[in-house]
Amino acid sequence: MSDKKLSEITEIKIKDETAGLKKITQKEFEKMILDLAKKGLTAEKIGGELRKQKIHPKEYDKKISKILKEENLYILPDLKNMQEKFKRVEEHLKKNKQDKRALREKSRFLSDLGKIKKYHKIET
Repeated sequence: MSDKKLSEITEIKIKDETAGLKKITQKEFEKMILDLAKKGLTAEKIGGELRKQKIHPKEYDKKISKILKEENLYILPDLKNMQEKFKRVEEHLKKNKQDKRALREKSRFLSDLGKIKKYHKIET
C-alpha cells in the first residue's frame, strides 16, 4: 500500500473518532467526575464511562485521578479490585467449604492485598 493511501486512511479514522465527541466546560467535567466517584467508580472506570458518553477526558486540563485526590475521593484501583475479588472468593468459600482451589485463591489474594498495602504504605 502506498504512503499516500495509508495517510488518507488514517486521516479519515481521526476525523471519524473526533466527529461525535461532546464538548463541556471544565466545571461540568469535574462535577460529572465527582458524581461518578460518589457512585463508587474508580478513576479508570470513570474514564471508560465518560468515553461511552462521548466525552474524552484528555481534552480537559486536569486528570481524573487528580480531581478525585483534591476532593479526597481517590481510591487505589488495584487495591479496590483486589478487595472485590477477595470478597467474591470468600463468599464462594462459605457456600463451598470443600473447594481447595478457592481456599488457595483466598490465601493468595490475602497475600497480594498485604503486598499492595505495604507498597502504598496503607495501615490496616
